Amino acid sequence: QVQLVESGGGLVQAGGSLRLSCAASGLAFNNYAMGWFRQAPGKEREFVASINRASSATVYADSVKGRFTISRNNAQNTVPLQMNSLKPEDTALYYCAACRTGCRTGTPNYWGQGTQVTVSS
Repeated sequence: QVQLVESGGGLVQAGGSLRLSCAASGLAFNNYAMGWFRQAPGKEREFVASINRASSATVYADSVKGRFTISRNNAQNTVPLQMNSLKPEDTALYYCAACRTGCRTGTPNYWGQGTQVTVSS
C-alpha cells in the first residue's frame, strides 16, 4: 500500500520559514518524480514544485520561485520542501505527490493527505 505522509505544517508569521517533509512508503521511490501542490480555501489545487527522479532537475511555480526549495533523499524516501519568506497568500493545505511522469504537466499517481500551512500577516 502506497503512503505519502506530510509533516511540518503550522502557523507562522509573514516573512518566516517552515520546512515540510513527505515520507513515502510502499512504492519504488526512485522511479517517481515527486512534487508538492497546495490548495487554498475556495481555490483549485495548484502546482508548487517538483523534482525529478535523479534530483537533477527542479521546477517551481512562479509564485514561489526564489523562496521555496524542493529536494529529495532517495535513501530515506523523503521529499523536503523548504519555504522561506512566507507570505499570507502561501496559506493553504500542502500535498505531496508521486508522479510516474512529470508532476507539473502530468497527473500525479499518488497523493498524501496534506499538511496545513497558515501564514499570518
